[in-house]
Amino acid sequence: MKTITAKELSALKNGPVLIHVLPEEHYECAHLPGAVNACVYEMVFVDRVAELVPDKEAAVVVYGTGDGSLDAATAAEKLAKVGYTNVSVFEGGLAEWRSLGLPLEGSGAEACELTPEGLFEVDTSTSVVRWTGRNLFNHHHGTIKLAGGRIEVERGVLKHARFTLDMNSIACEDLVDTAYNAMLIRHLRDEDFFAVERFPTAEFICERAEALAACTAGTPNFNMHGSITLRGVTRPLSFPAVIAAADADHLTGQAQFELDRTQFGSHYGSGRLFAFLGKHIVNDHVHLHLKVHAKRSR
Repeated sequence: MKTITAKELSALKNGPVLIHVLPEEHYECAHLPGAVNACVYEMVFVDRVAELVPDKEAAVVVYGTGDGSLDAATAAEKLAKVGYTNVSVFEGGLAEWRSLGLPLEGSGAEACELTPEGLFEVDTSTSVVRWTGRNLFNHHHGTIKLAGGRIEVERGVLKHARFTLDMNSIACEDLVDTAYNAMLIRHLRDEDFFAVERFPTAEFICERAEALAACTAGTPNFNMHGSITLRGVTRPLSFPAVIAAADADHLTGQAQFELDRTQFGSHYGSGRLFAFLGKHIVNDHVHLHLKVHAKRSR
């Protein structure tokens, strides 16, 4: 794989076709002068390059963010596989170009850095908790809707959050037999499990969010510390979460963790509490996957 440095690239008089291989919104923020855009993360990347550079023998330089990201190298590999013969990788990418004080085009690098601020209300129509319950022989999965919630962010740091779950909305997605499905939901709602008639909601309150410095996109960037109230019992709860700004007015968060239902009075089928359960055994821990979308309210 051929490579080129910023110094070599800036010295070229008859420049090659420069391809910025990051997403369009990143390209609009900042790109090398004269560069065109084809996002390597999209399935149509090769087709897009074919539109921009029909001649497969033309000189092409691909670049991305630099800083060790594989974006440009991956782009070069894809182009080589479809017959492009004169592709070079600018490994330093935008990071090296900026460090040398070379000119850029676009709206400005700061536009790419979203720092959310303010109070965000949970969108209950798109937010959901997905649950999975298991035993030695089987498992079931489904959803619980959120009844409400809010997230408070100060200079990009989560300060407080509160999520309320509508326990009456609990649903099972894997049982196609409607009678069996209804029987399971009736059981989950009764006193054996979540006592929904007495406790129609559950609530998580985040009292402290610890930002994680050593994280990458798609991995947890906060540790959430707070308490959860279920069946009228409140217990401390901590879990890692991914929280990011979709834009200045929208936040998205997700988290996965295990919850020991027996700590909240849901004792049915617990092998720790009952003997000779046989096929009636149910794992103590329930797996929960929380997905939250929130919109700025102020």
